[in-house]
Amino acid sequence: MESGASSASTPAALPYYVAFSQLLGLTVVTVTGAWLGLYRGGIAWESALQFNVHPLCMVIGMIFLQGDALLVYRVFRKEAKRTTKVLHGLLHVFALIIALVGLVAVFDYHKKKGYADLYSLHSWCGILVFVLYFVQWLMGFSFFLFPGASFSLRSRYRPQHIFFGATVFLLSVGTALLGLKEALLFKLGTKYSTFEPEGVLANVLGLLLACFGVTVLYILAQADWKRPPQAEEQALSMDFKTLTEGDSPSSQ
Repeated sequence: MESGASSASTPAALPYYVAFSQLLGLTVVTVTGAWLGLYRGGIAWESALQFNVHPLCMVIGMIFLQGDALLVYRVFRKEAKRTTKVLHGLLHVFALIIALVGLVAVFDYHKKKGYADLYSLHSWCGILVFVLYFVQWLMGFSFFLFPGASFSLRSRYRPQHIFFGATVFLLSVGTALLGLKEALLFKLGTKYSTFEPEGVLANVLGLLLACFGVTVLYILAQADWKRPPQAEEQALSMDFKTLTEGDSPSSQ
């Protein structure tokens, strides 16, 4: 067994919370698609529907996939740390790429329509969150995968990496809620207060987004649901060669 794996038992409640989070996350993506399909005409790149690519990509990338990336170390408590780390990184890469597609879609749509960019609170928060997410990804790669990062540097940076990861995720959920409200006000205006069906569905979507965010953060906050500290320290002390080339004989 690899030194990064743990023989500790999985907390009894953890699988249920993780399953609930996944149910919420998939429901969020599904309801987002239903909202765009039923009330916004669907999605397409070369048409007026290009804007709809933006909310769908942001929900999939910055909310669902980012949340799942944060949960990787809670779900895979006994698996090899290398495997868990690679999965964590890949989910973040996919989230970053999908979010970038969403950003390109909205800026390109604004350009074609002659609309102004970056004037609303949602857009300011969105750019801030994306930049922070990108910086967080670069820092994580530099400290935890780059061969020059020492064990002491990784140990000192790791609490900051965890804190800012959760912070960026929380800001992503808040920014999504701002964007949802903005979209409703632009289209419905005063009709929003008359319980229009689209407004009701969007409100449900907003609650689901908030519940998904809270559930993910709750799972992350439980100290006894983390990978055992000894396994973490052993995994962090592996050098880059061990990380990329496989186990050494002493770790079997």
